[in-house]
Amino acid sequence: MLYYLHKLQEIDALGFLNVFQYHTIRALGAALTSLLICIWVGPWTIRILTRLKLGQPLRSKEEVHKLADLHSSKKGTPTMGGILILASVTISALLWCRPTNPYVWLVLISMLYLGGIGFLDDYLKVTKKKSAGMAGRQKLIAQFMLAALVTACLKYNPETAEHATKLYIPFWKQPLVEMGLILGFLFFALVIMGSSNAVNLTDGLDGLAAGCTVTVASVYAIFCYVAGNAKFAPYLFIPYVPGASELTVFCAALIGASLGFLWWNCHPAKVFMGDTGSLAIGGALAVVAICVHQELVLVIAGGVFVMEAGSVLLQVGWFKATGGKRLFAMSPIHHHFELRGWNESTVTIRFWILSILFALLALSTLKLR
Repeated sequence: MLYYLHKLQEIDALGFLNVFQYHTIRALGAALTSLLICIWVGPWTIRILTRLKLGQPLRSKEEVHKLADLHSSKKGTPTMGGILILASVTISALLWCRPTNPYVWLVLISMLYLGGIGFLDDYLKVTKKKSAGMAGRQKLIAQFMLAALVTACLKYNPETAEHATKLYIPFWKQPLVEMGLILGFLFFALVIMGSSNAVNLTDGLDGLAAGCTVTVASVYAIFCYVAGNAKFAPYLFIPYVPGASELTVFCAALIGASLGFLWWNCHPAKVFMGDTGSLAIGGALAVVAICVHQELVLVIAGGVFVMEAGSVLLQVGWFKATGGKRLFAMSPIHHHFELRGWNESTVTIRFWILSILFALLALSTLKLR
């Protein structure tokens, strides 16, 4: 919306409004806007969630043994705080992004859609007073439906159809393969399901998911800027996606909202994002990656998310293969380190450091091709 202010630059006294056409200026504005909204509205949101008794149900001691004692202080902490992130990002994106950009709308709709699924999941958990909400199959169906929407929007848009289902891999200059409609849809579904569920699994310690979101979104803010630049993209052998630079502004809004939420979610957390936030964040990052054809970079940049999801898969697989033995003390892997004696803040900060290192490795793929 504010983008159109640059058209007033022709008036002598308003020439400074020219800055609103620059992605970097609007990205900075978007980050600050979502950050301030989260910090300002946070206390009000927390009071409302607490008054409604929307506390996060914790798993029983029979389910998680020693971890129940370690997390006993979290009892009653309100969940569904992801609505704060969704509102902040949405308001900021509508203010600072170019409103006619199709990629922004696709990512925004995807985020709100998965946020709605997560909200329903959180609501069922709270009302049932159990740690399980929606059935896993229901979530997967919802994510498949989103993948179908993303595939259709990209494949049947004349501006994006040519490269929509080409697979690009890090460190490689040319597309590896043309996947076609069916394989492309299945691949996009895998990316969306993997990302949203991985962020969801990471959201088990105060500040962990929000902090890692900042680093991953920062990587994609840079990739989107490069992909949408007609000079930088071919120079760095990145597929040129006209209009993708607007997603830099969206990513900046997500960065600001994550930092603002972290203000209230750092240990000891005053609020949890819940599935409302984690599914939405993971889905938004996945769709951004799909739009700029950098899906596999998400595996590198989101290395902590991959570690968390991978530890669950390994734990389940090992348990079944060995007839009941465990590879980790507990999964996701952040709980393993808790049970090995690391306190919660130590695990979170060390995982943040790993996330920064993964982000730097992901950025190196821009040049190493």
